[in-house]
Amino acid sequence: MKQIKLSIDDREVAVPDSFTVLQAATQAEVKIPTLCHFWGLTPSSACRICVVEVEGARTLVAACSFPVSANMKVKTQTERVVKARRLVMDLILSDHPLDCMTCEKAGGCKLEELAYEMGITGPSFKGEQHHYPVDFSNPFIVRDYNKCILCERCTRVCDEIQGITAIEYAHRGFNTQVTVPFHRGLQGSDCVFCGECVQSCPVGALTEKKAMGMGRIWETRRVRTTCPYCGVGCQMWLHVKDGRITKVTGVEHAAPNDGRLCVKGRFGYDFIYSQDRLKAPLVREGDRFREASWDEALDLVAVKFKEIIAEHGPEAIGGVSCSRSINEDSYQMQKLFRSVIGTNNIDNCART
Repeated sequence: MKQIKLSIDDREVAVPDSFTVLQAATQAEVKIPTLCHFWGLTPSSACRICVVEVEGARTLVAACSFPVSANMKVKTQTERVVKARRLVMDLILSDHPLDCMTCEKAGGCKLEELAYEMGITGPSFKGEQHHYPVDFSNPFIVRDYNKCILCERCTRVCDEIQGITAIEYAHRGFNTQVTVPFHRGLQGSDCVFCGECVQSCPVGALTEKKAMGMGRIWETRRVRTTCPYCGVGCQMWLHVKDGRITKVTGVEHAAPNDGRLCVKGRFGYDFIYSQDRLKAPLVREGDRFREASWDEALDLVAVKFKEIIAEHGPEAIGGVSCSRSINEDSYQMQKLFRSVIGTNNIDNCART
């Protein structure tokens, strides 16, 4: 890939010629604020917070989508740039609830973060504001259209990453909002409830329903683990407060899932708190079950297997490997059945 040189705040940078100004600045460790940019998605230039000054350009340009060129000179902190960004922030905040004290996104909100950095304590513009009812109808996601900044992150991640296109813009101008066709709710759409829209949302417009009131972001600690639902090995963050999971998010830039999770991985963690969860092997005695040690249970299985093989042969036994197991465990199980027991009656639950 061809490399070109350009100047960012009087610092010379060499980057691929396919880069945008924002990518070049990121590589040069020059911070350019943005709300609509999200890694892995095509730029939309929706928020205009990332505007910069390019020598020779008549107007300020959006760094997230403006391509670099050889010998380009970029300024990211001129008086003109700072004034423009503050104006954009002022306009966004003019129709945004200032309820940061009770907002579930407080502490992790990009809008709150940028307002703090710019020293903006409230909007200068007074006028009409939206008062949409907050949508609690979904079992996983709370949607508050009043906090939506129309950054397009959620619609783009649904379209470009998931390939579902369950949500899109409706109406025009001041009344534009993200919704599903005919306002049927997510349950009436093609949504697969992966929650990618929630993870990509920079503000409190989309939040996890089960995380409401469970704790602030600064009260939780993140524990990295592997999703237990299948053999893919998706990496996930458990957000934990007082020993209890408050929510789950994907680990971005980590293989194999690059931060993406399915509905089970993101929202299906309640089973660990179920009162019916088995915590020890059970052995049948008459019509009842009793708890046993692993050694006792496995010895009993081995004895029963030998009895069945002696009476009916190895083909009378079959095994189903669980997709929650890692590949190595499934390999060992089929090896046990084929080499030790002597049967090819081995299957995997994912096949069905």
